[in-house]
Amino acid sequence: MTGDPHRGPGVGGPLDPRALRADCASCAGLCCVVPAFSRSSDFAIDKPAGRPCPNLQRDCRCGIHSELDQRGFHGCTVFDCLGAGQKVVQTVFAGRDWHEDPAVAQQMFAVFPVVRQLHELLWHLAEALALDLPAGLRAELAAAGERIDALTRQAPVALAAVEPGDEFQRANPLLQRASEHLRAGVRPRGADRRGAQLMGANLRGADLRGTSLRGARLVGADLRAADLRLADLTGADLRGADLRGADLSTALFVTQAQLDSARGDASTRIPAARVLPARWTRPAVAVRLDPPRGRRRKPTR
Repeated sequence: MTGDPHRGPGVGGPLDPRALRADCASCAGLCCVVPAFSRSSDFAIDKPAGRPCPNLQRDCRCGIHSELDQRGFHGCTVFDCLGAGQKVVQTVFAGRDWHEDPAVAQQMFAVFPVVRQLHELLWHLAEALALDLPAGLRAELAAAGERIDALTRQAPVALAAVEPGDEFQRANPLLQRASEHLRAGVRPRGADRRGAQLMGANLRGADLRGTSLRGARLVGADLRAADLRLADLTGADLRGADLRGADLSTALFVTQAQLDSARGDASTRIPAARVLPARWTRPAVAVRLDPPRGRRRKPTR
């Protein structure tokens, strides 16, 4: 990958990207316990919230980790806690083990989704800070990150009472300003498709440069050879979208999970900070796309 001219210098502290990467060895399998999932194209079984997946071993390792796609657990392969798991276990609960204490388990399971959503917001703020933005906006983004990181380090009772949606609303204008600043120079700029319902849409070869696709539903969309440079993909649903030959090299706010949930190949150009999903370069596993089961909260709209 070549360098991105729109990116500024790296950052440290709570918005250092290294602090927002999952470290499963420092967690306790929370992503395999806390969420509920239903039998679908993403999961081979039903599992209620708060119950360990039957594939979770006592050492908090997945017993079928190397065969998740083949066993029907594609949803597990695209989930990313963005460092929330180790934050909850090692910082909020000082390394305590939920297996040994039911009271700790209840509290830990309650705060994990809160910290996961706050870390998603921190990731977006960190991504914005890595871009070439005016000094004043960078200072506001950094201050927002410091405030939100402090929320994630509270005692469990206080942390469980935090409403991530309120934090998203406070930070959203900053992220929108960052997006507008970067996309302002694109001429002509694509139409605003924020929140658009584009499931299965034929967008092959489309010029989407600078387009706002925030929260757009692009499930199964044909985006082969589409130009998505400087398009804002905040919270866009790319499950099963065909990105073969598409150019996302400078697309804004593209998460690794979004790429992992889509289809692509070695000809897909992705942002320099992301990695090419391994399954894009090996024989594909057939995946059936089910209609989404309710709306998931997205970082910003």
